[in-house]
Amino acid sequence: MRNPGDRTDRNRLTSKSAFVLSKTQSDPLEMATQTATEPRTHNDYTVGWVCALPKEQTAATAMLDQIHPDLLKPPNDPNTYTLGSIGKHNIVISCLPKGKIGNNSAAIFATQMVRTFPSIKVGLMVGIGGGIPPKVRLGDVVVSAPADQYQGVVQWDFGKTEKGGKFRRTGGLNSPPSALLTALTKMETKSKMNGSKIPQYLEDLEKKWPNLVPEYTRSASLKDPLFTADGSHTDRDRWQAIFSVVWDAILAFLGFLLGWDAYASIDRGADGVASSTTVNTEVGAGRKPGDMCVHYGLIASGNQVIKDAGFRDRLNESLGGNVLCVEMEAAGLMDNFPCIVIRGICDYADSQKNKDWQEHAAAVAAACAKELLEYVQASDVDRERPIKDILGQG
Repeated sequence: MRNPGDRTDRNRLTSKSAFVLSKTQSDPLEMATQTATEPRTHNDYTVGWVCALPKEQTAATAMLDQIHPDLLKPPNDPNTYTLGSIGKHNIVISCLPKGKIGNNSAAIFATQMVRTFPSIKVGLMVGIGGGIPPKVRLGDVVVSAPADQYQGVVQWDFGKTEKGGKFRRTGGLNSPPSALLTALTKMETKSKMNGSKIPQYLEDLEKKWPNLVPEYTRSASLKDPLFTADGSHTDRDRWQAIFSVVWDAILAFLGFLLGWDAYASIDRGADGVASSTTVNTEVGAGRKPGDMCVHYGLIASGNQVIKDAGFRDRLNESLGGNVLCVEMEAAGLMDNFPCIVIRGICDYADSQKNKDWQEHAAAVAAACAKELLEYVQASDVDRERPIKDILGQG
């Protein structure tokens, strides 16, 4: 004979199950933190994802398919880590301590990371950077890729001054892991054929993390200072561009006469015309406002902030006109953490530099990193040597 309390127990169980299911469906954190039951150790993580700013770490975490429980770390490790996975890859995300930016800080940070997670074999440096117009625009993504004699990143302020004041860069940086370079080729090819997956990942972010939408997704409030709504330029823009070119020519001539080092000043005249980006009418050609592009090529890294268009353009010219982006951490990282660098463009490294685009730029960079990882074969990662062993050989 059936116990009368059975139906009540079943109803309670059903109600409890429905409550748990409802909570899981409505709470994005619960959705993102669903994990497999098997325990993980430090040795299970093979991908290291490095950020320089908390807003970059937020964007990175939002791109994870799963978030894993924290693991204990050595008492001498000051870094904080977020663990998770994308596809078959177990990932360690970490951010430089507040106020610690630049190549030197990144190098120390990465060394500790691979000690705590000794099985990391491939690395990503993902975040924001300054773009070099006219090809690169706000909201675009730049991915480091070999160009000429460089492995994708060049440290522009590392070298020596020779006779006559000429600055010559010396030394080189480690090459990224083969598994990442192979995936990079696949991603570039597939994106040209089928389009980038970045818009899809940004839509997923909106659904899973609605609190991030106001800052991390693109809105009408984000304006590109170089372009009007139709991609054209005003007469004032053109006259400013002409004046800027003439002014730079005058400074270059004076520098030649006086023997100035072309790289002696980075932030001259923060409010001057010479520090503003030169407007190029070709930028709008073939691209609509709001279009996002992924560029592959050279990133220039240094320990100083660049917010001078004249200096930025001379730096680009000194590197053969191949620079797509400037930033502050990648060069120091690559000697201690061979990696691919992915930068969302948030400014033009000129006097109009501000923080308006930073969150959205961090989001598109993180989405690009996720797309790249989907092209990385787990078997290719397995064949790579742990980064700590590579550094040990050095």
